[in-house]
Amino acid sequence: MSNQVTVVGNLTREPELRYTPNGAAVCKIGIAVNRQYTNRNGERVEQTDYFTVNAWRSLAENIAQSCKVGTRVIVMGRLQSRSWETEEGQKRTAIEIEADEVGPSLRWANAEVVKASRSAPAATDNWASDMSEPPMPQEVPAAT
Repeated sequence: MSNQVTVVGNLTREPELRYTPNGAAVCKIGIAVNRQYTNRNGERVEQTDYFTVNAWRSLAENIAQSCKVGTRVIVMGRLQSRSWETEEGQKRTAIEIEADEVGPSLRWANAEVVKASRSAPAATDNWASDMSEPPMPQEVPAAT
């Protein structure tokens, strides 16, 4: 079975960029996805669904640098559920999107693509070991 989801929506809050104790970047964003449909009575209904999206490593840093509240984005990823128990003993469950790709929606906007540079070639699998600052973007020439 496949666990792939694609949603298009607007950021509801500023991206929250944090780093794990091992140095891995993680960014949490909230998006609102609006949809309209006509119900059985012929009335136009608008519904908004809210999702929490988590992104890791360079994707997390690029989102934090590029997106702000209101940015319309396309998110591709997988659904991930997590459960916990509150201090009062109540069981809670959250379903979030673990992002594989996040990009701007160009339906009502335009964007300038800037390629992010890598800080150093990866000698090991620990990609974040040498990253004290997010990489600086580099401009990519437009195709002609």
